Amino acid sequence: MTDVNPDQIGAGAPQPLEWRDGDMPYSTAFGDHFYCQTDGRLECGHVFLAGNGLPERWNGRRTFVIGELGFGTGLNFAETWRQWTQHRAAGQHLHFISFELHPMRGEEIGRALSHWPEIDAERQALTASWPETPADTVSLDLDEQTRLSVVCGAALEGVAAAKPGFDAWYLDGFAPSRNGDMWSEELMRLVCEKAAPGGTFATYAAAGFVRRNLIAAGFSVERRQGFAGKREMLCGIKASGK
Repeated sequence: MTDVNPDQIGAGAPQPLEWRDGDMPYSTAFGDHFYCQTDGRLECGHVFLAGNGLPERWNGRRTFVIGELGFGTGLNFAETWRQWTQHRAAGQHLHFISFELHPMRGEEIGRALSHWPEIDAERQALTASWPETPADTVSLDLDEQTRLSVVCGAALEGVAAAKPGFDAWYLDGFAPSRNGDMWSEELMRLVCEKAAPGGTFATYAAAGFVRRNLIAAGFSVERRQGFAGKREMLCGIKASGK
């Protein structure tokens, strides 16, 4: 498949994919895989859940809001939902809000997530509820304690319009070298502004400019061991007074 210029794809429109090694989607527009080739589900647990202190931070919380840059295949949501159902108590509610420029079709999500039997129930529920043509904001109440909202369009506009109060952020755009807009200082400032007091972030990315942009935005940033031999990842907390 010929590479596609991302600027030629309309905001909110699906992007062309290649399928590698069976069920691994690859973006020809951004020249990158959608998740870690070693094991994307385990990477989600290591980077995004553990990096944000989850599931421990769910304890005693009536509501918890997670924001995500880049919904992609829905893998991070599916794994988070799986762990949420294992640890939540009666009366607790999770709202997972993701910002996605090019939402996948339901059959593409289903194919990508079919790689992991551990999240098969979540995959089936998600694809059964997913609209044929996702647009604007897709809001799904997937069970009595779990809501998913996928805001279709440019992340900068979506995050700017979002209500504040995000308890945790998953920063999971394509690699910074291939998708710089998703890691800009302007967007990182909005992410920090929309975070609740004590709000956190985690990301697989460790590029110097990403770290600097997060610090400039108002996060205290920590380097941690990356997943599957990767030297570093970043996580952190909203600095007091921000």
